Amino acid sequence: MLRHWQISLGAQIDAGRNTPMYMQIIHALIRDIETGRLTSGTFLPSSRELASALGVNRKTVVLAYEDLIAQGWLSTEGTRGTVVSRSLPKSLGPFDAAGLARSDPATRGVPLDDEPQYRFSAPPERPLALPGGVGIKLDEGAPDGRLFPADQLARAYRSAVQRASRANRLQYRDPRGTERLREQIADMLRSQRGLNFTADNICITRGSQNGLFLALQVLIHPGDAVIVEELTYEPAVAAIRALGGKVIPVGIDADGIDIAEMEAACRRHSVRAVFLTPHHQFPTTIAMRPERRLQVLDIARQFGVAIIEDDYDHEFHFQSQPLLPMAGYAPSQVLYLGSMSKLLLPALRIGYLAAPRPVIEAIAHRVSLTDGMGNTITEETCADLIESGEVRRHARKAWRIYAERRSAFAELLESELAGHAQFTMPDGGLAFWVRFEGDLEAIEERALAAGLRFASHRSFMSRSSAEKGLRLGFASLDPTEAGLAIAALARATKA
Repeated sequence: MLRHWQISLGAQIDAGRNTPMYMQIIHALIRDIETGRLTSGTFLPSSRELASALGVNRKTVVLAYEDLIAQGWLSTEGTRGTVVSRSLPKSLGPFDAAGLARSDPATRGVPLDDEPQYRFSAPPERPLALPGGVGIKLDEGAPDGRLFPADQLARAYRSAVQRASRANRLQYRDPRGTERLREQIADMLRSQRGLNFTADNICITRGSQNGLFLALQVLIHPGDAVIVEELTYEPAVAAIRALGGKVIPVGIDADGIDIAEMEAACRRHSVRAVFLTPHHQFPTTIAMRPERRLQVLDIARQFGVAIIEDDYDHEFHFQSQPLLPMAGYAPSQVLYLGSMSKLLLPALRIGYLAAPRPVIEAIAHRVSLTDGMGNTITEETCADLIESGEVRRHARKAWRIYAERRSAFAELLESELAGHAQFTMPDGGLAFWVRFEGDLEAIEERALAAGLRFASHRSFMSRSSAEKGLRLGFASLDPTEAGLAIAALARATKA
């Protein structure tokens, strides 16, 4: 005869699911135990009785019972039958929906309204930059991932795996990154950017954002101040705050950061670092002039402040030669951030930090705590692409295409937004800084409603008095896409 426990599993068992029936029975019983419906010491029906009640083969129930006994949820008491383990707490209490969903493969992926029963650090009130969505994306200066041939990348990966395997380089290794890639990047920095670094001065990171976070980790403690420009890269501001740092906005002009205000900030606050994008200022695209760079370095030396130089798209300068990075003037004062994302593909997640050796060793310790090591295969692939000259060839090809798109984008802005917006042709980088005559918030609302996706003007402002504008990337859009995007923006602007 059936035990006093009323069988309720029928509603939870569905032969149409991909999950095997015995697994459905297992998870249904665990669910009833977790919720307290089945308490410790409760006898279950015999396998024959439960199979008959559920309309399944008896072997299916036997298999489920045996698995639950092996896991410790159930136990057998000889001829008396199968019982919920007496070693479990008498009452497990009401478990929330999250615990139940995670124990049942059939419910995985279902949105949950759960609240954790423990304390954790909630994220700041800032939206995640998630991909996807409908409409046209006007990014902030991303490259066009379609330009690098997929078959060539696949061959490079295959070759890198074979070489690394033969040389036994697929084991756990240096948290600074593979030696081959560090040597290749150090050589690239020496020959193309005038930076006298060796492999020991390089740490490979998962993109430049990861490098920035690692740099801040070794530079600041909670309460320390970091100077940023009043228009700046919002993820840098968010990283500073996430580490407990105090963000100090400083003004900018046509030549770069305001020197007088920077010095005053250093006198008023316990400043540990200055975050700058001097080559192509983010978001305005202006280049910091050499005399301004020297003034910044003088103040940094005077107050013992580190400079984090984010040189995120050095290769794409269209007027004259790129300026020498600040790290070339004062390598002992500057942590230099670079990335292969703009040069190759963002998906490769290859960035790097160049700094004095003790700083790199401190950063490597942080890597060992959070990541252990980077992606050896991707790093070996990148090293092969640099060594074979593919990176240089691709850079030349991309430079020509982006130069053409830059000119065409400027013509679109001029023709579609004349009298409604202002911009200056950027000397370099992959985006324009556009200032609008009308109510920018209203323009943004209308543009978003029309299907455009872009970063809000507020995301660039580290203080409310900063100039308002939009950073519009041109490199990732082909001519047709760019035309549609600017036409939509123009309609939103003129409405």
